[in-house]
Amino acid sequence: MIRVIYPKVFQKLQKINMESGSNNGVSLVRGLGLIAAVSIIIGNVIGTGVFLKARVMTCNVGTPGWVLTAWIAAGLLSLAGALTYAELTAMKPAAGGEYVFLRDAYGRLSSFLFGWMQMFVAKPGSQAAAATAFAIGLNDFLGNQLSQQLFILDLGGYSLGVTLLQVVALMAILIFTTLNCATVAISGRIATVLTGVKIALIVFVAGGAFLWATGDLSHFSLLNTGGTCEGVDASVTYGSPSYSFVGGFAAAMIGALWGYDGWNNLTFVAGEVENPNRNIPLAIIGSTVVIIILYSVTNIAYFYVLDPTAIASISKDSSVGKVVVSMFFGGNIAQFATGVAVAVFATGLMLSSLGTLHTSILSGSRVPYAMANDGLMFKPLGRLSITGVPVKALLLQMVLGMALVLTGSFDTLTDYVIFASWIFYAAVTSSIFVYRGKYPDLPRPYRAWGYPIVPIIFLLVAGWLLINTMWNSPTRSFTGIGLILLGLPVYYYLTRSRPSTDAPEVQG
Repeated sequence: MIRVIYPKVFQKLQKINMESGSNNGVSLVRGLGLIAAVSIIIGNVIGTGVFLKARVMTCNVGTPGWVLTAWIAAGLLSLAGALTYAELTAMKPAAGGEYVFLRDAYGRLSSFLFGWMQMFVAKPGSQAAAATAFAIGLNDFLGNQLSQQLFILDLGGYSLGVTLLQVVALMAILIFTTLNCATVAISGRIATVLTGVKIALIVFVAGGAFLWATGDLSHFSLLNTGGTCEGVDASVTYGSPSYSFVGGFAAAMIGALWGYDGWNNLTFVAGEVENPNRNIPLAIIGSTVVIIILYSVTNIAYFYVLDPTAIASISKDSSVGKVVVSMFFGGNIAQFATGVAVAVFATGLMLSSLGTLHTSILSGSRVPYAMANDGLMFKPLGRLSITGVPVKALLLQMVLGMALVLTGSFDTLTDYVIFASWIFYAAVTSSIFVYRGKYPDLPRPYRAWGYPIVPIIFLLVAGWLLINTMWNSPTRSFTGIGLILLGLPVYYYLTRSRPSTDAPEVQG
């Protein structure tokens, strides 16, 4: 996001990062004030999760109270991680973020596996999920016309049904990849406008629910009893024979964490924030609190209008936000006004999804590009086209994203992304203890609030979430771990003739 909103700042950051992996005595210009830092964090975090995850989370925990608790707990957990990331980034603001934190703390293999995960799981998964969310918005706009199955692919005995909704998602990835191959001249204006749409859409849904819909506060005392919970694993569905509350709450947390994903983008901001000792913690705390409030109010609005069973019974190809908006207004103009409201919501959801897809494609293709230039990925991925973009990296990313669209639903995709990402969020967070122990005298413009308690709590909760996910969804979890470990032979192939360069770079 910082690349597209502040291109001059990003160009300087990119130039510094290309300098042999160290800072070489060059410091970033701290030109971002408190408001700019808050805006960037909020713009990166808010996406489609708040409109699409309430259904699954209600199936996971059964009651509105526990859904809200999961949203708040996930927000506080993200805040704990971001506060720790703030110290690391302010300490090494020009080093390259998470990739280099891991390299300098644990060696090149750890940073390679992080980059590999970004290439093959996180970024393609995020883009597939964003494209699927766009298709869901369009499906709502067209009255569920995209859910029909077009044909079935037989892949060695495995049947794969292809719907029109998936085709639309594939076309979205293709179009935005093509746009990013051609030019990035207007990316900043596009991203800024679409970030504004995200916030406006939340205000429209939550505010409209209280102003224009008929609700009932008694919904907050009800349970999900008999909701269809389409596509939700029985082991984490409230009321099923194999259900356990601990596993269900962990699954709800994973869903909520998708809504908060992007807090780690602080690594692209902290090195350029004015007065970091004051503004970094204020920006992190302020933006996270704002997002927690927005998400909580929006979910309160959902349960004010709909009871838990109704929310749990919404189709996986639709969204809770759309159903709530469809209940706006009354009187003689009800049908027309409701139709307009649904159209506004569907359009907003589509634009919000495209904004996420657009920025994810922009940043994601730079991961294999940077790795190739660091000698940790195949050289063709590090080459630029005449338009100055890594086209081959973009095309690889597009193919992987398309494959994930065909093989997973929105919720499955986001679970893959969050599970794999949080393995490395925990690893990066743990590196603060390495840096504090080995390099206590490094300049730290900002020191993590609550150290060591806050990082320890973050690691304990992250570990609990990962273990519970592996226990309750072993297929998805171990598939994600397997995809990460597939990078090992690639790493040894690429580094077999290179001397070891695992000595950490400790410049501040």
